[in-house]
Amino acid sequence: MKIAIVGAGGVGGYFGARLAVGGADVTFIARGAHLQAMQEKGLRVRSALGDLHLQPVKAVSDPAGVGPVDLVIIGVKLWSTEEAVEAVKPLLGPRTGVVSFQNGVDAIGILTRHLERGHVMGGVAHIAALIEAPGVIRHHGTLARLTFGELDGSASPRAKTFLHACERAGIEADLSQDIQRAIWEKFVFLVGLSGMTCLTRTPIGPIREEPFTREVLRDVMGEAAAVARAKGVNLPEDTIDRQMQFTDSLPRDMVSSMLGDLRRGNRLEVAWLAGAVVRLGKEAGVPTPLNRAIYAALKLHANGAAHNDG
Repeated sequence: MKIAIVGAGGVGGYFGARLAVGGADVTFIARGAHLQAMQEKGLRVRSALGDLHLQPVKAVSDPAGVGPVDLVIIGVKLWSTEEAVEAVKPLLGPRTGVVSFQNGVDAIGILTRHLERGHVMGGVAHIAALIEAPGVIRHHGTLARLTFGELDGSASPRAKTFLHACERAGIEADLSQDIQRAIWEKFVFLVGLSGMTCLTRTPIGPIREEPFTREVLRDVMGEAAAVARAKGVNLPEDTIDRQMQFTDSLPRDMVSSMLGDLRRGNRLEVAWLAGAVVRLGKEAGVPTPLNRAIYAALKLHANGAAHNDG
């Protein structure tokens, strides 16, 4: 399977490297020092599931020379989605799938505004990974799972081919018949994890162990679930219970990637997480006071330290 990955960060770099080792024809679309390091020294993955060194690596800055592929994976930060969509157009053939494994719930809407709907797929990545240094991906923990599917729920040939590519690469993967629900289920969890770890500057362990902050965490997730249902997403009634059970299974010292960005003074995805709950809640007539407070607390940091006078 011929795959192009736009954004070779934690998600794209980790899963792209595994897919390449598993036999897929993978090209990374990257830039800057990370691209240069991959071209010169290859791509390293450091993981409890097994380290690897992919060399040589197909890595370029301009997708125009790659040609049509079977699947495009978008793994850039959410604010770069529009730019990424323009970048994928030279990669498209008649049956090429374009799947976003980004956070949030806005990616499919952006993709379908700029591409023919038949190209667009939905996806969810469960992993904690980041660029540790140019050309090096650090995977924290052992969770590394992909869920993806067609917007109409069909088991299309391209979706099944990608599932088989994941299996050959040793990647835990699921082909979903209701990818919108899967995306919102992760969103509910991530809104809680990112909001509460950033608000308290604390890993998830103390938050879930203190009864009051645990209750607030649950309620933050509950606001997101209420918005989902108001928008017609078929979330099960036990969604919050299951997300809390999942939260309890996480390492005590786990933090959200957004807290990592906050600590490093990087730009934050808060507008697409708590901010999206507020925006979509307003559209649907659903109150979201806790997410509104989280968004207000983090908004002044959203553009990173260079834009923060505090």
